Amino acid sequence: MPGIVRFADTAGTVRVGLRDEAGGIRELDGVGRVADLLRLPLRQLRQRLDSRGGGATHHRAGVTPLPPVDGDTEVWASGVTYERSRQARGEESDSDDLYDRVYTASRPELFFKSVSWRVVTEGEPIAVRADSRLDVPEPELAVVCNVHGEIVGYTVCNDVSSRSIEGENALYLPQAKVYAGSCALADAIVPAWHVGNLADQRIRMTVWRGGDQAYRGEVALAALRRDPARLVGYLFGGQPFPEGAVLATGTGIVPGMDFTLTEGDTVEIDVSAVGTLSNPVVRGAEAMAWLTEARERPTARPVAPRER
Repeated sequence: MPGIVRFADTAGTVRVGLRDEAGGIRELDGVGRVADLLRLPLRQLRQRLDSRGGGATHHRAGVTPLPPVDGDTEVWASGVTYERSRQARGEESDSDDLYDRVYTASRPELFFKSVSWRVVTEGEPIAVRADSRLDVPEPELAVVCNVHGEIVGYTVCNDVSSRSIEGENALYLPQAKVYAGSCALADAIVPAWHVGNLADQRIRMTVWRGGDQAYRGEVALAALRRDPARLVGYLFGGQPFPEGAVLATGTGIVPGMDFTLTEGDTVEIDVSAVGTLSNPVVRGAEAMAWLTEARERPTARPVAPRER
């Protein structure tokens, strides 16, 4: 499916382009960052992407994919937006009424997830914290918003989380949710006008361990309790986002308390009509130290092969 992508060419130069369904990438002339596109109103952005003009073309196999966020674009997330998420938070916490109340409240739970440079993408490692004993991937539809708060596209998010840390005390949420390796986005943003009715789409997740399925889950996006546009309205109602924002809309797939991610697992997520995301799992902040160097040198990004 078509999508806005960031990538490094064979010389290591970061570029922005539009990927077609066959895997070809057309550079967008005059666009140095995805954040520049998110400064445009939706109508202008669509005209820019639909234009037949453009720069050089590349093949997907010949470039290094980069996360589709840059500059001052922030990633945020929503919590307890599916019935299964409400149940799971109650399972792990002695404050289950807290999650019941936010599930039914008018105001949603929103929290900061990542600055752009800490986001990982397809094939790159996600991490579980070294000081956590119970960790899960959280597969989510993410909406991509421009500076005006308009939803201009969609992507796939893995909102990796520590259930043991959040369960110990709800005030530990930032430590359970915000750390190196906790936020992965698919390597493309699918323009909103290329995605059909969201309620018709499904999210699927498989965790592979030693060649076997350790976990598999699926949920319909129709089960999402909160309208994505309303979630965006709450997010933009409190502060400006001068280079747009990505907002993950919550998960409806949460394994039981007898499951935890382990180093060496591979997590695969598919959101129909939006895309896929696959990441190997590592443990601890040290394994994600490359993120700092990769801010300036894209070739420092490790890409691990998929495993079964």
